[in-house]
Parts: sequence; structure tokens; C-alpha cells
Amino acid sequence: MPEDARARQLTGTGVGLLLTLVLAAVVVTVLPGGDSDKNSADCIPRTVRSWTADGPLTAEFARYGDDVTRADDWTGGDGTHSVRLPDGRLLWLFSDTYLGQVYGPPNPLGEPYAWRDATAPLVRNSGVLMRGGRLEATLPAPLFPDPAPNQWRWPVAARVEPRSPGSDEQVVRVLLWVRTAGQYPWIYGVPTATEVATLSLPDLRVESITKVLDQQRVRDPSRRVLFGTTLVEDGEWTYVFGGDDGQAASRSASSAYVARVPEGGLAEPGAWEYWDGEAWTTGARPRPVLGDGRRTGVGSAFSVVRHDGTYVLFTMAAGTKGLAAVTSYWACSPIGPWHGPAKDFTAPLPEGQVAAYNPQVHPELGDSTGLVLSYDVNWLEAAGASAQLNRNVSLYRPRFVTLRLGPGP
Repeated sequence: MPEDARARQLTGTGVGLLLTLVLAAVVVTVLPGGDSDKNSADCIPRTVRSWTADGPLTAEFARYGDDVTRADDWTGGDGTHSVRLPDGRLLWLFSDTYLGQVYGPPNPLGEPYAWRDATAPLVRNSGVLMRGGRLEATLPAPLFPDPAPNQWRWPVAARVEPRSPGSDEQVVRVLLWVRTAGQYPWIYGVPTATEVATLSLPDLRVESITKVLDQQRVRDPSRRVLFGTTLVEDGEWTYVFGGDDGQAASRSASSAYVARVPEGGLAEPGAWEYWDGEAWTTGARPRPVLGDGRRTGVGSAFSVVRHDGTYVLFTMAAGTKGLAAVTSYWACSPIGPWHGPAKDFTAPLPEGQVAAYNPQVHPELGDSTGLVLSYDVNWLEAAGASAQLNRNVSLYRPRFVTLRLGPGP
């Protein structure tokens, strides 16, 4: 069987089970605007003081996914990211996505779950539009076509920015991870390249896709770095965080990296500067800013947000706790030094052999009292995951919590 077909049979894995097989827990990191602690007088240690489940938002994705009025809508997915559009709509981006028909309970096994049959389409990415807190429509899927045979694109972070520096016209930039079908341990794809897609407004038409960092010449796949798991705007710069796939090579955690791009320059490869351990440069290989491969580190998908004078990054905790636990680090600069991990909290999970992964903050939905964070859920064992996700469609959908941060180590 072709590797691409085999990978698709391990369905519902998406960005996520890259993390869950060797899981690195959810990390929260706080980063201020400057490149050193000396420029961060307002930066103080931050940690998660409390959290509550966001039932209404979680239920909205369940409502939309279970809607039987259309057969080409999103019914489940992972790799959850979001971006607020200028007209107020919210664009949700997903990696591996189920489309097709959902049937009400009971399922064929007599269990009280909504279900889908084995012929349901699975695409590598999708976009869903929300207005006023209600999901309205799925964009034609896949939104981003495969770049080549046995390759696919997973969308990650996105932002609205000027079409070019200084331009009054706005577009949506979406960071994409290109992965290539591979052999074990790369059953979820070999990291290949980082790209940036440009979408027009307001119609969200894909105008172009630009490769900004090709990693195919890095011979060791575990050392390849893909950028875009999260974006943080700070003054004239957009900081773009990324990670390697050290977990797949049996390390206990991956490392975090950071690049920066001037406003309006995400789709310009020459505008990207990477932190090489000593300076921002356009030529040298990026160096880790967090992660020792053992006690500290991140999952390959994590999230960073600026909170008051401090930036905060979320990822799954190291070790087996990372199957459900969210932990945190803090720093006063995108390049560190990073402090932590702090105490973790355990995200609510449905019953069964499932795991949480891909924590992502959605600043568009939070307020001054709390941050909205999503996490994805998947069947823990790759073998047989498709059958489990089809017999209970509620499993493979994002869940949401509201976090409240406060001073703390």
C-alpha cells in the first residue's frame, strides 16, 4: 500500500499524535517585547492560577459537527488554530479533517454515540467560519492542496497583515507545515518545509503559497525545524515560533525555536530572521531557545501569547503526564531565558484510551480576565484509530478551557 494511503488510514492523527506518542506536556511561556530581560521592566513570572471548562464553545463544535443537513461540512479535526478577520468573522483552521455524513445514535455497535461510516472523506486541512459565536460554513476542502505526491500541508498559525509593508490592503497569511510520507517512526510524516499561504479578503481565496524554509537538506529528520505553531505580535515584529520533531527520535521532548519577521513580510522569505543562539540572522541555522531533550521542552505544537508585560507559551508536559497535563514556562524575551516548568493542570477528557495535545491560545476569544485555550483529543493508539473515531465522532474535536494567569514561579 502506498505510504500516503497508509498514513491516511491512520486517520485522525493530524498534528496531534506526533505529540501523544512521546508526549511533551502543555507549556505556558511568558515573553515580553524585547530581546532581553533588561528591556522588560513589566515582565513578572506568570503561572496558571485557575481554569474552567468552556462548555458552550466546546458544545458549538459538537453541534456543528453533528449537523446532518450537509454532507460536505467539517465533522471533526485537529490542529486547531484561529484568526479574527477584519469583518468580525473568525476563521478556524484544522489539519486532518473528517467531512461527510454523521448519523445519530445508536452506532452500529448499539452504543449511544453519533457515528460516521468508513467511507467518510478525510482531507489534510480545512477552514471553518464562525460569526457571532456560531459556526456557519466549511470552506471548500482541502483548502490547501497537496504540494506533491505523498506530501501534504497542515495549516498552523495565521494572522491578518498588510499585503506588503506599509500597504493599506490587508490579506490573511497562513503558516503551513509540509510533511512527506515516511517509514516508522515517521508514520505521521517527515518534516519537510515551512510555507506561507496568502488568502484574499473578504473571500478567503488562496492567492499564493510561498516556501520560506526548506528543510530537506537537513539529513536527520529529528533536527528539522518547522515554524508557525504560534505567532506573537510585538511592535514592528511578528515572532514566529517553531519546533523540531525530537520526540519521534525517542527524545522525551522537542526543542522550541524562534524567528522574527517585520510587519507585512511573512510571505517574503528574505525578511525572516532566525535566532542562532547569539544574534538574529537570515543565514545561519536556528538554535533552540527552550528544551534540554529531557526535563524541559515542548511538543511540536505549542502556543505563545503576550499577557500584560509578559509572554506566555503553552505545550504538553514531559513524560506520560503529557497525555493530559498542561504545564507552563515563563520568560522575558522570545529568546529566553525560560523559567519553569511550572505546576501543571489536567484537561478534561472523554472516556476511553484518549490523549490531549496541541494546546493553542485564542486571544480573539479571551478578555482581561481570562485566556481561551483549546486542545485536541485523539485515540491514543494509532492502530485502529480510524474505527474508534468513526464509532464515536465526538472524540476527534477540540475542547476549550478558560485560563486565569497570575504571579507565580
